[in-house]
Amino acid sequence: MRVLVTGGAGYIGSILCPRLLDAGYHVTVVDNLLYGQRSLFQLCAHPCFDFVFGDARSESLMHSLIDRADVLIPLAAVVGAPGCDRDPWLATSLNLDAVNLLNRLRKPSQLVIFPTTNSGYGTKSGDVHCTEDTPLEPISLYGRLKAQAETALLNSTNAITLRLATVFGFSNRMRLDLLVNTFVYQAVKDRYIVIFEKDFKRNYLHIRDVADCFVHCIEHPDRMIGRPHNVGLDSANLSKEELALLIQRYVPNFYIHFSEVGSDPDKRNYIVSNQRLREAGFEARRTLDEGIQELIKGYQMMPRSEFSNA
Repeated sequence: MRVLVTGGAGYIGSILCPRLLDAGYHVTVVDNLLYGQRSLFQLCAHPCFDFVFGDARSESLMHSLIDRADVLIPLAAVVGAPGCDRDPWLATSLNLDAVNLLNRLRKPSQLVIFPTTNSGYGTKSGDVHCTEDTPLEPISLYGRLKAQAETALLNSTNAITLRLATVFGFSNRMRLDLLVNTFVYQAVKDRYIVIFEKDFKRNYLHIRDVADCFVHCIEHPDRMIGRPHNVGLDSANLSKEELALLIQRYVPNFYIHFSEVGSDPDKRNYIVSNQRLREAGFEARRTLDEGIQELIKGYQMMPRSEFSNA
């Protein structure tokens, strides 16, 4: 079976692509390497891996690539509210237009698995349990574009959408703007952090559980097609304060200060239920504790910054 991954050299793709190869699939990645990534070099010797330098918004390119695939995974996106606000045109063209293009070009027999975000639930109380039936009320452009793309796919055939919790863990294309990754980085490198909205809760998910979930979707599509699925760790519905204090167990000299100034552009403050995904046979298994220890090891390998003596 052949899998086409757009944006496959990114944070999730760099973990997903080797996982797909290990599962026995032929993987083709199309990516424009916007950030100069070298994250897939280790796959070049694999006979079932192909790379195409290109843009997921190019109709001629995507038509030729989609035609040869059985499964489509559109990862190419501007990820996160700040990035989308910085360049709304780029965000719209990648996060929505490119997904609509892929959906228009694919055959009904081709499975598409689309990662969206549970930040689409918008402003909620920290006591609210969000299920897939909870109305989407996205606050940011990022959330709105992801929600629109998800709706378009679910209104077509042979589509599965995954509403990912806040992802954490190391990748060859590392991201430091994700909450757990950021908090641990500041604990290891800066030894202090200032936290606003300390009681706001969100759900978390290890990046390798994300990759495993995609494989599960490919292997068991009949249980999942036509529906959105929350993907997170049930034991990791934590507030920012709880997360910081958990990290402090592993970095004891980590100073935490809580501030009344600042706000999350996505207003994320809710507990997410992953029951539907469990009923479909998949459950995230990597804990926050494991992820924190992994991140500490990784950050200790990072050299001094070009502009810092510390």
